[in-house]
Amino acid sequence: MPKAAKTSKAKKLQKRVADRKKNPLFVKEAKNFRIGNDVQPKRDLSRYVRWPRYILLHRQKKILLQRIKVPAAIHQFSKTLHKNQSSKVLNLLKKYQPETKTEKKQRLTKLAEQKAQAQKGESKKVQVLKFGLNHVTTLVETKKAKLVLIAYDVDPIELVVWLPQLCRRQEVPFCFIKNKARLGALVHQKTATCVALTEVRKEDQAEFDNLARDLRQHYNENHELLRTIGGGQVGIKSRHQQEALKKALELEELKKTSQ
Repeated sequence: MPKAAKTSKAKKLQKRVADRKKNPLFVKEAKNFRIGNDVQPKRDLSRYVRWPRYILLHRQKKILLQRIKVPAAIHQFSKTLHKNQSSKVLNLLKKYQPETKTEKKQRLTKLAEQKAQAQKGESKKVQVLKFGLNHVTTLVETKKAKLVLIAYDVDPIELVVWLPQLCRRQEVPFCFIKNKARLGALVHQKTATCVALTEVRKEDQAEFDNLARDLRQHYNENHELLRTIGGGQVGIKSRHQQEALKKALELEELKKTSQ
């Protein structure tokens, strides 16, 4: 909008406000927000809400992880893949989704029909994602896994806290991803703690190599992840107390120097 048009609009508004006649019966007074006076302004009262139990636990856990010092082995789970990278990884892994019950039924009926007609059925090895913590662990230990995705919100965390170190030791690229529900959707489950890819098709090999290289740099070879300790953030009340104490000490110092 041109500058002249903006100024003309502002002038019209000022004129309209000036033209309004004020009623002398209504006297404008400063608002008083003390108890029993004016209606209180809108505030964020979410901290006073009676939340459901599971939400309360989520909120408490989040605050607790901010306040206490979190060991590096647990803190690394918060360093998830950023949105663009995670969408690339998930789009690649969607091609290797295991078959659903209906798809399996159709495949088996087709094989049965071919067998009944004395034809040779196709017995190609299916390249699909592997899931289940014990199964994925075995694949990593035997170096059959080519890529491992670990959910960042596994509870209790002790179930998977050792898995990143195992992947590093076996030189298997891995990453932390949001969240266990998305991993579960890949393998037709509600949730999944971790998912592993064991085989890659020729057409996806170049894309997979690029992703694996990036993930190795970001997680396997990134030693800062195992050094940085999380938490240790002070709450707003404590911060105000510390600031007040600091000011009081500064005033005392000034008094001493002025004497």
